[in-house]
Amino acid sequence: MTGSREAERPEPSIPARAQAEPGTVHLVGAGPGDPDLLTVRARWVLETADVVFHDALVREAMVSSLPKSTEVVDVGKRVEHKTPQSAINERLVERARAGDAVVRLKGGDPFVYGRGGEEASYLAERDVPFAVVPGVSSVIAAPGVAGIPLTHRDVASRVTVITGHETPEKEESALDWAALADDVASGATLVMVMGVRTLDRNVAALCEHGVDGETPIALVERATWADQRVTRATLSTVVDRAAAADVSPPATAIVGDVVAHRDAIEDVLRPFEPA
Repeated sequence: MTGSREAERPEPSIPARAQAEPGTVHLVGAGPGDPDLLTVRARWVLETADVVFHDALVREAMVSSLPKSTEVVDVGKRVEHKTPQSAINERLVERARAGDAVVRLKGGDPFVYGRGGEEASYLAERDVPFAVVPGVSSVIAAPGVAGIPLTHRDVASRVTVITGHETPEKEESALDWAALADDVASGATLVMVMGVRTLDRNVAALCEHGVDGETPIALVERATWADQRVTRATLSTVVDRAAAADVSPPATAIVGDVVAHRDAIEDVLRPFEPA
């Protein structure tokens, strides 16, 4: 299905500045999962798109309510159904050049471990116009809904975010585990995304470089989803507790003294109620 459909879009209530443009790719952040956390601009762009290519972590509720004229394509990278990034790039270019208003809907924020930067470069190299609509990253959302402040005036004044896919044994790793350990030991907050499968190695690397085993850590699974869970532990106990609780991706790990803040407010913190 190609070609723009001017007669079918947009709804009059959507400002012209926020409508998806024909011949343009819109890199849109879907947020952590709950449809209520989709930004207003993202919803407007989605509702005026001709075609939406979405990731595996995007909730069905976000796309099921779109106009029937909108083509919705799942290009998630699940193990059983993995769409190569090269194929996604080519399809974005193909549809934009055909005159469609294209949305690439990505979990969280498109430029935070979402390959949005790669897609932007691919489009730019081929002179395909694109726009970016930021989303609420799980880096912020997961600690937030769990009652864990990433910074606290009395505890932590800086935050470091890494991907857990990087393992300590990887040759020429981009991660400096000694520096990360020093940061945590000095009171900084460390956030690890996509690190469930490498949790044991990442925790071991921090401890081997001097972080106290009693340092608190929390694992927030499926933040803002109906089955959200929080597993609280210390670095010395988290691997066993995660195994016992059968923690599974997607999950965000927060390491540092700020995690203890949850203990003081947990009893009065209302759970996040997803749409």
